[in-house]
This record gives sequence, structure tokens and C-alpha cells, in this order.
Amino acid sequence: MAKKNDFAQSISKLEEIVAALEKGDVPLEDAIELYKEGMTLSKSCHSQLEKAEKQLVTMMDEEGIETPMTNNDEKEA
Repeated sequence: MAKKNDFAQSISKLEEIVAALEKGDVPLEDAIELYKEGMTLSKSCHSQLEKAEKQLVTMMDEEGIETPMTNNDEKEA
């Protein structure tokens, strides 16, 4: 459950940073630090989302071997 909270906290902090930077009244030095922190948070969130996506598109077959899920609907399109 900690990962869910970490992700939610990171998104919340990222939203705060974006709001502060959009206001435009942050001194340049502080804006640079906020930007760096925001980029770090963004990369972390992106990485967590990619990991979750990989878990969602993989399933176990009957023998316990992970295999990519296929969408039969894609073949018909």
C-alpha cells in the first residue's frame, strides 16, 4: 500500500509545484529548484506507471509462465 501512497503523494506534490510555477511570482533560483524537483517527481511517477502497465499486460499461463496478454479485438479492426 505504500507505493500507492507514494504515487499519490508524488502527484499531489507535482501539482503543487506546477501551480507555484504557473503563478509566476517565484524567484528564479526557487523556480529552478522547483522545476528540478518536479522533473524528478515526474520521472518517478512515469516509471511507476510503466511498471504498472507491464503488470497489466502480462498474465500467467496455466503452467505459471508469464505471457503477454493479447487483444483478439485488435485483429478484427
